[in-house]
Amino acid sequence: MLRSTKSHDVAVVCLNWVEDEPLSRTDKDDLLSYEDRTTRFFPPAPVMPRVGGLNSGDTGLADENEEAIQAFSSAFCQRFNILSSGDKDGCICFSIFGIFPVGKININKVPIHVQSSQYKTSYRLQGASISKVSLSTNLHQLVLLCCGKLINTEKLSISKDISIGLHCVHLDTSIFSNRKNELHQVSQQASSIQDLVEVVRASISMMSKQWSNAMNLFHEKFSALPSLITAHGMESSSEDEFLSLLFGTRTSPALHQFLVSSLGEVGLKRIAKAIDSAGRELRIVVSEHLQPAVEIISFRLAELRGLARWRSRFQNIGLDEKLIDGVTERVGMLIVQVERFSRVAATVLYLFQNFFSWVLKCVKILLSEPTDQVPPANSELVVIFLKFLLDKDPIKQLLETDQIFEWDIDTARQVEQLVVFGGFTDTQFLERSLAKQFSELEESLKEAFLMPFTTISSQIHCQGLLPLYPVTSSEALSPTCTASSISFYKDEDSQHSPCSYSLTDYICFKIPDGSLNLRNCIGVIKNFCNSRSTISTPSLSGFLLRMPDEYECVDLSLYKDNQVVLLLSGKFSSESPGRSLMVMLQIENFSFSQLSRTLPTNCNSLQELVALELQLDTDHGKVRSIPHLLSTPLAVSASRGVACIFSSRRHALVYILNEDEDEGEDEDSEME
Repeated sequence: MLRSTKSHDVAVVCLNWVEDEPLSRTDKDDLLSYEDRTTRFFPPAPVMPRVGGLNSGDTGLADENEEAIQAFSSAFCQRFNILSSGDKDGCICFSIFGIFPVGKININKVPIHVQSSQYKTSYRLQGASISKVSLSTNLHQLVLLCCGKLINTEKLSISKDISIGLHCVHLDTSIFSNRKNELHQVSQQASSIQDLVEVVRASISMMSKQWSNAMNLFHEKFSALPSLITAHGMESSSEDEFLSLLFGTRTSPALHQFLVSSLGEVGLKRIAKAIDSAGRELRIVVSEHLQPAVEIISFRLAELRGLARWRSRFQNIGLDEKLIDGVTERVGMLIVQVERFSRVAATVLYLFQNFFSWVLKCVKILLSEPTDQVPPANSELVVIFLKFLLDKDPIKQLLETDQIFEWDIDTARQVEQLVVFGGFTDTQFLERSLAKQFSELEESLKEAFLMPFTTISSQIHCQGLLPLYPVTSSEALSPTCTASSISFYKDEDSQHSPCSYSLTDYICFKIPDGSLNLRNCIGVIKNFCNSRSTISTPSLSGFLLRMPDEYECVDLSLYKDNQVVLLLSGKFSSESPGRSLMVMLQIENFSFSQLSRTLPTNCNSLQELVALELQLDTDHGKVRSIPHLLSTPLAVSASRGVACIFSSRRHALVYILNEDEDEGEDEDSEME
């Protein structure tokens, strides 16, 4: 599905999509489960209208896959999932279903408070860019890696308190877990509303374009009449000439020349066909796209309105009853505007049809041709057309945002009287056009949905920070080139109940040569998110692993069952051809050393560790030889058990990780 997002202002560096696991659900979740009732009362939601006259496949892949997209949309809304995205300016955005934004954190503005045995110190990051984000499967915590400066806000003038390098940050995102059901319900309605808003926008845009093309042809042909009137030295208007012809007073030379020569029967039928075709398109768009979309939006907003009144559950996530009431009223006004547009369009199209029948009869009379095949025309309706439609376009006015309509005193008084009976409090809505009313609905929706976004963002806090390694300058760090991986594994010996299982976080990263006086090393850390040090809390620990001298670690990725996959590229020389390795290691086979949790004692604490040598001929893991020089990135799928790598010639190689090298040779695939 193609969707646009406006959460980020700069380039997005990393993504992480987490779906709610059945193990994390409680009996309370089942009790508070929510059923989307929209399908009980409405047919499937409308899709964006197609351009008329195109066959299937002419408008792109989206048209061919509309049914698949609808099925996918209904499926992904059934399970709660969150997309986390980080950009190079240090912002992390959270979107439920990848559509509805529910939070945004700028890591450069998040205060980092450190409590030691003697005093409390505050730090912050400066110029940080996100390198990697990972949200735990129980939604309680998020771990991110960022490149930037770490500053002691209380000692800004002391340079030794400033560290430039890669930092690991732990954010408390328990709001997503604690209010999972509420967020699921709100996001399910809001994401569907946003989809339908796009349908309304596309419908109004298409109707405006279709009608504008038809009216341009009409005005292009009929604009010749004023020029002919001026050329014949007359001072009358086009309306006066047609009225004179209608009432049999006279037929001026200018009007005669226009009807017989400039317009003609062929030109008139062409215009009538264009107007009629545009009218049919308007009716189809309104009946099959615009009106159903607005009605479903109204129903879904009514559902949100009911949820907003349950303040004990939904006020904490920012669902404001007053704002939702305002949006509900505006969508009701939009329904009235759609009904008015339908009536105006039907009236205008009938007046055009009647006018063209009369003009065609006049042309045939002037050409002395029989008129028995011409439909009869209503003279009164011709007068109405000449007075109100010849030089005006009410359909176009309703589709423009800058039009203001005047209403008589009686209508205005009736609208004001309806307020007492529960009518719209905004009694001026009939002065607005359809497009203007839709624009106001969009603004009110944006304001209402911004409240959960702001509320949830304020409840995401920093729980800990660990500097991993320093660099000499910020230019030496690139968020897109930092080889790193973050993963959460369920504790096998966890004493918790199945619905509240505990997780252990693992962070794996490559250390640049020269940093921490190390070369060709990677670091592995676990239990960083257990920020509250207690007797039963596993200690923060890690180890360093040095690669063999003849290989360089190109990329790495954590895999299932506490495993890490390393991509080692052989150093090329004239004597030996390029040869690479893919190594899968069992992390628990290595000895972890305890690390300090507290700043600033944990600054560069990895430097105190002794780097272990990676022995490729041991039983620590599996080694697979690859007869190519490799490049980034490495993509690993734990659910499918495969890894995808790229050779220096940009060939994509897919390997099955769960099989031995001899058994898996036939399973490898290569493609350019």
